[in-house]
Amino acid sequence: MTKIFRSFWIGLVGLVMAATAMAQAQSSPEYKLGSGDVVRISVYQNPDLGLDARISEAGTLNFPLVGTVKLGGLTSGQAEKVIADGLRNGNFVKQPQVNVLIMQVRGNQASVLGQVNRPGRYALEVADMRLSDLLAMAGGIAVTGADMVTLVGTRNGQTFRKEIDLPTIFRADGRADDVPVQNGDVAYVERYPMVYIYGEVQRPGQLRLERGMTVMQALAAGGGLTLRGTEKGIRVHRKGADGKIEVLQPALDDAVRDGDVVYVRESLF
Repeated sequence: MTKIFRSFWIGLVGLVMAATAMAQAQSSPEYKLGSGDVVRISVYQNPDLGLDARISEAGTLNFPLVGTVKLGGLTSGQAEKVIADGLRNGNFVKQPQVNVLIMQVRGNQASVLGQVNRPGRYALEVADMRLSDLLAMAGGIAVTGADMVTLVGTRNGQTFRKEIDLPTIFRADGRADDVPVQNGDVAYVERYPMVYIYGEVQRPGQLRLERGMTVMQALAAGGGLTLRGTEKGIRVHRKGADGKIEVLQPALDDAVRDGDVVYVRESLF
């Protein structure tokens, strides 16, 4: 049942992420234009100056009357001022009112690594792209992926690092956790945590460690004890902070941790 729910949850998250990516097409005022971006430029009461163009690799485009203007690295508001200044200083338009609309974002990219279905580098195709959008482009979290995602990059010239618990994004108040993605960001999805069970259990092996999983739940996921197994013989082998292995005799409702090895001894009687 847990595996079925996990597969359903992953599929649902993928659908929600894809829908969110399509919905977020509005430009953010903080977004900085990059090479490959497509912009639509209009000048109020001057329709002949309207232009749809792609910014070149050098970060420039050729605007009527003004000539070559460098827009790479500017926000849409800054780009509007550059073009307006060119029209005004060249005495082409006395009081130009310029509007720059971002039609397609291609100049900025971010990477998704780790346990996703399609790891790689992706263009930030909308200006207000969020972490959920980026993960959707990468095909969503793989079945081996953990719920925790680490996003690293640069903000205001400083190294940025944030760990995001994916399920919180989809809560009513989770918008703040669905952080905006910027050029050069890297999202990393780790492999899910595991616990190992062996000895006198029906299905020894490794298990996905679910949140709050107890010793009893781990054993139940392994099919329970064999006829030769005994609750008194349950031991947990756990690596301590110093790297040494501790052998614990747990209660059935004790929580298991990532990397724990649960061993069930054979009953002597």
